[in-house]
Amino acid sequence: MFKYSRPVHIEWGDCDPAGIVFYPRFFAIFDASTATLFERALGMTKFEFLKAYNCAGIPLVDTRARFLVPAKYGDDVVVESTIKEFRRSSFDVEHRLIKGAELAVEGLETRVWTGRDPTDPEKIRSQPIPEEVISRFK
Repeated sequence: MFKYSRPVHIEWGDCDPAGIVFYPRFFAIFDASTATLFERALGMTKFEFLKAYNCAGIPLVDTRARFLVPAKYGDDVVVESTIKEFRRSSFDVEHRLIKGAELAVEGLETRVWTGRDPTDPEKIRSQPIPEEVISRFK
């Protein structure tokens, strides 16, 4: 599967008063990493791929993380992201945040590919992930 790595510099705004990354910030980092993973695999921005595939978004329906090594203000880390599994309309994204040579945080997201509900355009509902999208990750 396609994997994308991106560097992240830990800013003061990511941290608690002790200078350690406040845990919800990791989920924001993972969210941005998912968007970047899709952009790199599909060769277009998130705005462009949502429009191109008539997708209303890829909302998060489950997430979890395992915190192994603290990340601190000023650290330079790398986030490695990959799709672990595609299903009909949902998929799992694995994130590995590496600090130096150590795995600092493991994250897993489950997301759903959605479109507008034809009976009520104010609502979204799951829809099959286009095969063209899946093939770009293989």
